[in-house]
Amino acid sequence: MNSSSILVVNAGSATLKCALYINTDGILTEEISFHFDQLQKKLTIKTQDDDTKKVAENFSPHDSSQFFKSALEYVVDAVRHYFNAAPLIAVGHRVVHGGHIFKKPAVITKESFQAMKSLESLAPLHQPYNLEGAIYCAALFEDIPQIACFDTSFHQNHPPVADLYALPYEFYEQGIRRYGFHGLSYEYISSYLGTHHKDLINGRIIIAHLGSGASLCALKEGRSVDSTLGFTALDGLPMGTRPGQLDPGILLYLLDQGLTPPMISDILYKKSGLLGISGLTPDMRLLEASDNPRAHLAIDYFVHRVSREIGGLVVSLGGLDGLVFTAGIGENSPYIRARIVEKLRCFGLFLDEESNTKGQTLISSSTSNASILVIPTNEQEQIAHQCIHLSQSLEDSAFSTHTSRE
Repeated sequence: MNSSSILVVNAGSATLKCALYINTDGILTEEISFHFDQLQKKLTIKTQDDDTKKVAENFSPHDSSQFFKSALEYVVDAVRHYFNAAPLIAVGHRVVHGGHIFKKPAVITKESFQAMKSLESLAPLHQPYNLEGAIYCAALFEDIPQIACFDTSFHQNHPPVADLYALPYEFYEQGIRRYGFHGLSYEYISSYLGTHHKDLINGRIIIAHLGSGASLCALKEGRSVDSTLGFTALDGLPMGTRPGQLDPGILLYLLDQGLTPPMISDILYKKSGLLGISGLTPDMRLLEASDNPRAHLAIDYFVHRVSREIGGLVVSLGGLDGLVFTAGIGENSPYIRARIVEKLRCFGLFLDEESNTKGQTLISSSTSNASILVIPTNEQEQIAHQCIHLSQSLEDSAFSTHTSRE
């Protein structure tokens, strides 16, 4: 058997998620994963053996500015014994924004890194930290390819009408267009459907990625043709702390009122969405458990916007064969799923209440015009797959170059 390993790194502002995948003759398995939470000063380790084991322990670097470095050094020490049996061939990084530059995964070089860095202002909550993780990994793994996998790549083949803004056309030519995000999640779900629900994958599907970040994606024949997210991760659906779709005149008004761009940015990225409406929390679980009227209002608004945008994507697709719920809220909240589908009865969508409550994969009733499913997403596994494919293409390219020279 031939085995190799891929380390996947997803660096956020206060969290770091890592997972080691072993590739044995084309079969990919997650061996161990790490979730570092800087705010809670906690590390959770999950191992895959006969039973899934989770171990939580304290993790608090003496110098918080060295959070990434300390965490990654911990990961390297913890998984080093796997490297001998299954040599590490790549470190894969989630990078949120690839702009119009990166349409597929890319090896991180000095040149490509600078191009990714130039997009930081379009994803300020994510991109700087994604790249900081890559910097530390490059130092720890000097001879191992660092590969960037982009949340925008899956949406690169949209028809122009799905990506345009009604601005002067030269802005579109300069790269101001709808990019969509959560592409790694959508690509994973599309691949899953292609393997486990072959009757659906060639149809018209809407995937609802509902979590602290939220969006919808319309698929035809497994490919993204439309999405609710746009130029930045502020568009579309309301999220934990972001507003979603917004009249741009509001921003002009706030500027006229004396707010500075940094102040407005802070409102848009950190103080809006479920948190802004409720005044309590961005966490849907806490909102569902609350008796506060504004908590209810935040939930009502979320359901209203999600169901409204699903309706728009049904029109974009010309019909609907399947609706998939995924991510934190989509996978774990029967209440939110039921509220959304109730508003979609005009399209002939109906839930099986018992299946929905139990969180089964298929939750639609026999009378529903379209299948409704709950499928857990796995962005880290998708990154590992992309790293394998890119590594293989690099090997094939090197072999081809070498043999042609001979």
